[in-house]
Parts: sequence; C-alpha cells; structure tokens
Amino acid sequence: MGRAFEYRRAAKEKRWDKMSKLFPKLSKAITVAAKEGGSDPEMNFKLRAAIQNAKAENMPKDNIDSAIKRASDKELKDYFEQTFEGKGPHGVLVIVETASDNVTRTTANVKSYFNKSEGNLVTTGSLEFMFERRAVFHLEKNGIDVEDIELFLIDYGLEEIEVLNNEIIIFGNYTSYGNINKGLSELNIKPVKSLLKRIPNKPINLSEDQLNDIEKMLDKLEDDEDVQYVFTNIS
Repeated sequence: MGRAFEYRRAAKEKRWDKMSKLFPKLSKAITVAAKEGGSDPEMNFKLRAAIQNAKAENMPKDNIDSAIKRASDKELKDYFEQTFEGKGPHGVLVIVETASDNVTRTTANVKSYFNKSEGNLVTTGSLEFMFERRAVFHLEKNGIDVEDIELFLIDYGLEEIEVLNNEIIIFGNYTSYGNINKGLSELNIKPVKSLLKRIPNKPINLSEDQLNDIEKMLDKLEDDEDVQYVFTNIS
C-alpha cells in the first residue's frame, strides 16, 4: 500500500513537473503567433495550430486566452525566433528552434548545453540538407473516411497519410502547411495537433548507452524556457 502510494505520488509529481515546463512554452508559442499574425485563429493559421497544440496538452482555456491577450500588451518585449544547429554526443545531429526576448541569453544557454555534453554548435544552415521540413497534422480517426480525405487533400498539398490505431497522420511539404489547414477547415475537421517537423533523411540507430548520453543533453535543451522544439537524426 505504501509503495503504491509513493509510486502514484511520484507519477503525479512528474506529470506536474512536465506541465509546469510545457505550459509556458505553449503560451509563448500562442503569444508569438498572435503578435505576428493577429488574434483571430480563423485568419491566423500559425495561431490556430498553437492553440490546437495547447488544447492537445490539456492547457486550460483561461491560459490560452491570456496568452492571446498578452500579444497586444505594448510593454511586452518582442520575441525573436532563432534556429541553432549542432552535433551532440556520438555524432548525433541536432536542430533547436527557440523563441526568446533575450537573444544573448538564449545563445549562451544553448551553446553551454552542447559544450557540456562534448558537442558543439555549427553554422546555421549547414545541417538543413540532412533534414526534410514537413507539415504534420494529427487527426482523430473517428468518423473520417481515410480514402475520401486523402483524395480531397491532395490538391491542398497532402503527400502522405498514415493510420495508427485511432489516429490519422497527414504529411505534406512545410510550404503546404497553410493550404492543408485550409482544406481541413473546409472539411470541418479540427486537428488534434499540428506542427512543422524536421524529419531526418538518414536516421541513425544508437545503443542504449549512447541514447542515455544524448538524452541528458536533450533534456537540458527541452527544459530551457526559450527552447520550443528540438529535432535530431535519431531513428
């Protein structure tokens, strides 16, 4: 009984710890999107996606509304989006996307995570050819005819579709992100979440020990408040 209670408590603390780090990132993504393209998600696909992703993580509506309102605050500092590229332990390639109001702080932090893990940053753009940028949409399968949606969305940029259990995953070139979102709207389908992913062209396999080495660095990156997404070439 005591061990079961301790396990549940530890699991709950871990869950809350994850939320305490994730919600600020989701809020920032919403604020940045609203500041760039306006506060109407119907007219701002980037904002719509940020809201979808926040809802997928069970972020409260009040938090979402506050993040949108924050974009109109004249005293709010501007956020700058930066991409960092580097090599981690065992030659793993890493691309880090950030949004920050302090470029100097973000650059110093990201650089330190690589250096302390025996990795290093490389010139931005030098790893782009090793990854393919794709628009990815996750849908609930309930009530959706996969063949019909595939035929309809081909004209909007759909390149590939996968069905996993009760989930449908749509892939397209990153330039088709807005068009696919528009096509889904015309079908009255709301994605569970959507994002622009960097998918490695030649993913690599690592041993368990090697994975442990790289995960230490990835954890530090993902815990940083300025880091939005981290992509690797790990299979």
